[in-house]
Amino acid sequence: MGALNGQVVLVTGASRGIGLAIAQRAWREGASVVLTSRKESNLDEALATFDDRARVRAVAAHVGRRADAERVVSSALESFGRLDVLVNNAGTNPHFGPLVDIDDARMQKTYDVNQASIVTHTAAAWHQWMKEHGGVVLNMASIGGLGPEPGIGWYNTTKAAVIYLTKQFAFELAPAVRVNAIAPGLVRTELARALWSTREAEIAARIPLRRLGEPSDVASVALSLMSDETSWMTGQTIVVDGGTTTQASGGVS
Repeated sequence: MGALNGQVVLVTGASRGIGLAIAQRAWREGASVVLTSRKESNLDEALATFDDRARVRAVAAHVGRRADAERVVSSALESFGRLDVLVNNAGTNPHFGPLVDIDDARMQKTYDVNQASIVTHTAAAWHQWMKEHGGVVLNMASIGGLGPEPGIGWYNTTKAAVIYLTKQFAFELAPAVRVNAIAPGLVRTELARALWSTREAEIAARIPLRRLGEPSDVASVALSLMSDETSWMTGQTIVVDGGTTTQASGGVS
């Protein structure tokens, strides 16, 4: 019997990286999982990583659109009859550079995916299922949301908003729904590749645990926050960063 046996978990941005690792961990712990991502081809690759697809569904959707948020929640309910856990994992960072140089299109896209999607997906899950039946929401923040760094200021701003939204939703949706967040440090994912691929050894040397994070490191903490092991915990953001934020300067840049 796994920690999530019989439950249904919906994960956004689940075709690779942290999102896929969380979905796989939930599945191994007995949950049925619904993966969402924008590209069907990426979802097909993600599905291939599951040995048995009887408890897995994939729904192509644009995370930044409210109508798609409502549709993927409806799809989860149609497929499995319930929705116990929503993982708001999708993220993007199309701009690298000073905030004063960001254009409107990149600013809006980052806001839509990283911040607004938290609201739309949580609202859809609440109205369609969790208001009456309860559940868990897990948001993906970042240690970047805890303080400024060069180059990724707008991304970090949206992640700071995720930390606040986690507290606000925890306050508003209690006691039916628990809402928590994870703030990872630098994890070896495609989204973060530009930050680590050319200087991994240099960055790792500045992290107390001397390595970058792996998606599985985040998924292990996610499992605890999704399960009843943390049933008296809500509104919190857990840092998973190998000790990065113990440094006086923080960050990884």
